[in-house]
Amino acid sequence: LRRDINLDNLLKVRSEVNKSLDTRGIRISVNDFIIKACALGLQKVPAANAVWAGDRILQMEASDISVAVAIEGGLFTPVLLDADTKSISQLAVEMKDLAKRARNRKLAPHEYQGGSFSISNLGMLGIDNFDAVINPPQGAILAVGTGRKRPVVLDDGSLSVATIMSVTMSVDHRVIDGALGAELLDEIVKNLEIPLSMLV
Repeated sequence: LRRDINLDNLLKVRSEVNKSLDTRGIRISVNDFIIKACALGLQKVPAANAVWAGDRILQMEASDISVAVAIEGGLFTPVLLDADTKSISQLAVEMKDLAKRARNRKLAPHEYQGGSFSISNLGMLGIDNFDAVINPPQGAILAVGTGRKRPVVLDDGSLSVATIMSVTMSVDHRVIDGALGAELLDEIVKNLEIPLSMLV
């Protein structure tokens, strides 16, 4: 399932938030917003917050989000537990710590096992879009491409330029069918295009 996301509002909000966090030494990335957007989306579409348990669907309550981190010779997917209940600054601090320890192979097994949804972001490596492989038993993974300036047609028919990011969500049809996946992806897109909704 593929969607394009206009990042202009998010980039403005991120810049303002980072200014306010300067004194605390915290910097929020676009990826931190994506984590929060997915976590809140799973709460809004709870049927998609599920895993395949061998012979049945297991419904999850918390939004536990796995995030792929490249390491030498492969990758780890540390899990941010209860991501829907944490502020974006909390997620940023936690993600930075997990990523650092993943690269140093210092994660405990409980820190990279579990989760019901994954994010794989190759945008920082210049990839426009790609299809990510689902982490069993999870039901879905979001592949995130880079944000690029592109021409866009506005509602009034005029042309403008916006920063557009392409995402692709792969779903396990035993858990999430196309329509349910589209509903979840729509919530994620809304959260990212109206980022202030994630800060209140």
